[in-house]
Amino acid sequence: MQNFKLEKLKLETFKSNKEMRKRQAKKRPLLPDPKFNDQLVTRFVNNLMWDGKKSTAFKVFYDALEIVETKKQDEEKTSLEVWKDALTNVMPHVEVRSRRVGGASFQIPMPIRPDRKISMAMKWMILYARRRNDKSMASKLASEILAAAKEEGAAVKKRMDVHKMADANKAFSHFRF
Repeated sequence: MQNFKLEKLKLETFKSNKEMRKRQAKKRPLLPDPKFNDQLVTRFVNNLMWDGKKSTAFKVFYDALEIVETKKQDEEKTSLEVWKDALTNVMPHVEVRSRRVGGASFQIPMPIRPDRKISMAMKWMILYARRRNDKSMASKLASEILAAAKEEGAAVKKRMDVHKMADANKAFSHFRF
């Protein structure tokens, strides 16, 4: 009886780990950034960084926020609040995932985990800022932040496209994992 319970416990922990063989990696704690004392800023800068040049990435981000401070319309909000609003506007809530059912692949709409929402929003904002036609990366990022805060821009369009795709495939939501 004891052995059966132990086997059942092993099986449950194995299944709860999403059928993976190895243990999930532990989340490393992020140090908050020096200027705003915010972990979200550090996470954004880590995504922005290239070739391990974190100080350069921080400089680009802080310069972008200074540009946002000068160009913003809403006077009672700080540039950090404008950036957080922009990030919230870019965050998707549902995405489509491929699932094979009976030999056919279906795009199934799935809700997104909160940490994945944030990371997708950050990556999209940085990607579409890099694709803009401005002089410096700081000005590109600032214009993308301002556009996203007004619910405009390429990053917000990407979120809309993801939502449209999920809405179009709503009929297959009963195939969920």
